[in-house]
Amino acid sequence: MALPTNKFAYLGLVFVFVLLWSSAFAASKIALQVGPPMLLLGMRFFLAGVLMIGFAIITKTYRPVGARNWGKLIALGLLNQAGYQGIAWLAMGTVSSALTAVVISMNPILITLLAVPMLGEHMSVRRLLGLGVGVVGVVIVLNSRITVTGEDVTGTVMVAFALFSMVFGSVLFKYWKMDMPLSMSIGGQFLAAGVFLFAIGLVSEDLASIIWGLKLALVMTYLVIGVTVGGIGLWFYLLTHGHASDASALHFLMPPFGLMFGWVLLNEPVVAGDLVGIIPIALGIWLATHKRKSKASP
Repeated sequence: MALPTNKFAYLGLVFVFVLLWSSAFAASKIALQVGPPMLLLGMRFFLAGVLMIGFAIITKTYRPVGARNWGKLIALGLLNQAGYQGIAWLAMGTVSSALTAVVISMNPILITLLAVPMLGEHMSVRRLLGLGVGVVGVVIVLNSRITVTGEDVTGTVMVAFALFSMVFGSVLFKYWKMDMPLSMSIGGQFLAAGVFLFAIGLVSEDLASIIWGLKLALVMTYLVIGVTVGGIGLWFYLLTHGHASDASALHFLMPPFGLMFGWVLLNEPVVAGDLVGIIPIALGIWLATHKRKSKASP
């Protein structure tokens, strides 16, 4: 599939990614109504991994990965999926999906910051300003959520740890630069995370507590195909074939969309502090990720 040459069509694909990604937190909260987090996450990532590896086999892009690369994929799966999603799902037992979405939306800012020492990228004044402005916005939202809506402090801290796990895993993925198709590298991470999380679930959770039925089938289908395979796959596709600055710049839409999905799907309250805080968060993300276009030589 060729990338759209029209910039508006390209940004349309990015907008679809933003919708999928920001809706994932509310969908995850719904999933927690019908089963425990580790078992459901384990099934979700294992199924997504099978689909991705199956796609590689069908398209004849599959090839042996090797023990060394499998070790890297396992490490990335533990950070990007098990660490990030596992901790976030546990946290959402006591905090709202809206708060989770707002905190996790800081990932492009922190990735930009961590890319300086790990990838040798330049820390410009613009990026540093974006980091500072974004942090101010998060502090405003957190203060509002904890003092007004009564969000759990422990759960909030857990969401922060989930964010750091994903940020480090994302930068490590770029640092290693593994020579394999995206379907293999992403699918391998999913499989590793799925097996790990399901094993933890079997030990710590009750398999009989899963409420099997239409609700579970629908939400798991959306999480596996829409969010996990579709959202993550679309992001890496856009990042590989298009301009990273165009895609990253639209991350600023995630905080308001995360609040909207929590309000519409779960009836989670939106207070004044949320609306005030997402403005500097959005501005900070845009400053940290948007690149100035270089002027053409005369």
